[in-house]
Amino acid sequence: MRILIPLFLFAAIVSCKHKEENAKNKIASVAIEEIYTDSVLSIRAIDVASDKSIAFAANDGVFGLYNPQTEQWITAQQDYDTLNLQFRAVARTINDFFMISVENPALLFKTGENGAMEVVYKEESDKVFYDAMRFWNSQEGIAIGDPTEDCLSIIITRDGGHTWHKLPCSLLPKIKEGEAAFAASNSNIAIVGNKAWVATGGMTSRILFSDDKGKTWQIFDTPMIHGKATTGIYSIDFYDENNGFAIGGDYTKPDETKANKMRTSDGGKTWQLVADGVEPGYRSCVQYVPNSNGKELVAVGEKGIDYSSDSGNTWKHLSDEGFHTIRFLNDSVAYAAGQGRIAKLEFQ
Repeated sequence: MRILIPLFLFAAIVSCKHKEENAKNKIASVAIEEIYTDSVLSIRAIDVASDKSIAFAANDGVFGLYNPQTEQWITAQQDYDTLNLQFRAVARTINDFFMISVENPALLFKTGENGAMEVVYKEESDKVFYDAMRFWNSQEGIAIGDPTEDCLSIIITRDGGHTWHKLPCSLLPKIKEGEAAFAASNSNIAIVGNKAWVATGGMTSRILFSDDKGKTWQIFDTPMIHGKATTGIYSIDFYDENNGFAIGGDYTKPDETKANKMRTSDGGKTWQLVADGVEPGYRSCVQYVPNSNGKELVAVGEKGIDYSSDSGNTWKHLSDEGFHTIRFLNDSVAYAAGQGRIAKLEFQ
């Protein structure tokens, strides 16, 4: 007994301490501070760097960069002939900033040698529509878009974004009738290490997967709602190579909650519905909270901000304020963008 009692007390102390640490990680509320406003812009693509700087691109050719030291924005408007460019995807490497326009012609811009943006990829087609862009590292990146043939459009760079090449459909899984991707939040690509996951939606909602930085591809079925042009996966994120989460639904019916949230623990091969039939409904972006062991998630959409502390099984509604997209700076601060604004979110 002399041995068992101290061990029991020690275990109890450790257990209580563990519970206290977990409690500290739980989010109870969010404080929202607008840091950029422009009522004519719909901002669906942002990038947050470790130095706290924020880049964005939006409609009307507008893009910009936030300097956290001065708390000021530098914005510009990208012209190309007489086109009114619409941007839904941005990405950054250590040296460069990239953005791609959605419609015909697709124009991918990169920071030029003189600081101005220059076109490094152009694609013309009545069906062209690029949705999202990410980088594996400073040299290798990917952008995805709707099919122009019988596969999803995927372009790859291996030289830091100086040149981009479209993968032929012979190297990609065949797309099904009415299957495409959504340009809602620049988050239907997830990257961890050499791996990439791409989410589709529409009449079919599936996951394209590559474990070798886009050289070879597989495709996996999912239980996500589908069957209409407006249904499917709108956003996907992976905490590590095994644990991922996806959210979506039908943006024309944002209150519907059936089959719009799912997770995987085997690297995207199989998916299970979670919180099926309960809030939140349609959301356009989901992200893991950093340093949460894959347990904590935040989802945003026009209907507000929601939080889960148990891998998506249950959710807490934090705010009715609507946003299109969100990116975390650390485990308590994120930036979100939406209609006419970008905001700093502090989770408490």
